Amino acid sequence: MNTTTRGWINGFLGVLIFSGSLPATRMAVMDLDPLFLTVCRAAIAGVLAGVLLLIFKQQRPVRSDIVPLLLIAFCVVVGFPLLTALALQYVTSAHAIIYIGLLPLSTAIFGVLRGSERPRPTFWILSALGSSLVAGFALTQGAASSPIGEGLMLASIIVCGYGYAEGARLSRRLGGWQVISWALVMSLPVMSLLSLYYMPVSWASISGSALLSLAYVSLFSMLIGFVFWYRGLAQGGIAAVGQLQLLQPFFGLLLSALVLHESICWPIFIVNIGVILCVAIARRFAVPAASS
Repeated sequence: MNTTTRGWINGFLGVLIFSGSLPATRMAVMDLDPLFLTVCRAAIAGVLAGVLLLIFKQQRPVRSDIVPLLLIAFCVVVGFPLLTALALQYVTSAHAIIYIGLLPLSTAIFGVLRGSERPRPTFWILSALGSSLVAGFALTQGAASSPIGEGLMLASIIVCGYGYAEGARLSRRLGGWQVISWALVMSLPVMSLLSLYYMPVSWASISGSALLSLAYVSLFSMLIGFVFWYRGLAQGGIAAVGQLQLLQPFFGLLLSALVLHESICWPIFIVNIGVILCVAIARRFAVPAASS
């Protein structure tokens, strides 16, 4: 099995894990404040990441890695979780998940800017087509009904795309799980203090489902998912493997229906079939023209 194939497999596993993030976040914010959820999940994951770094005796990042790691922490540890948690106060997880289909285009653009990747023109056409299918569907489903929620989701996509590309670039040297672990550890002091500050006065009213959701986004969404995702992006290419995110809405919507009992209309499945075709074809054109 070559490196590129391993990258796609790792990326796919990361997407499967991330697919549960928005449904879990939606369930958690029913009982927990979005700010507390954001900082607490980062603090829990940061403690676990620190333990892993100590157990495996990982070398500390060099000085030139500090700023990129801080930016990664700002984007994927704080920015994306907070923006989506706030958005989910205004829109359903099923609606928010549709916007995740815009992440591949955002990631690919930042992959070119930060990772010096140069996919072929056909790749960009297919990527834009897949993203247009997602965006067009969102608009037909009443996107204007909550401009605040829509704006927050769009902002989260931009922030997350940069964090993915920057993390993948650094993962080629430090390793996938090391990058997210160091980003979490660097943010741990601030996240721990904020967790204490925003902690609920009483836990008696917090449901078990909200606590389980907090556990999921802390362990899987904040740490384990990134282990596979950053490794996949580094191995298979940021722009190429990033297209797998177009599949995330499909898995996420199924989870929203099963766990949150949110209604899903049949056009969603038609959109996702089109998206899957875009991903499958785009993979063939992700390699730079010069190397083809």
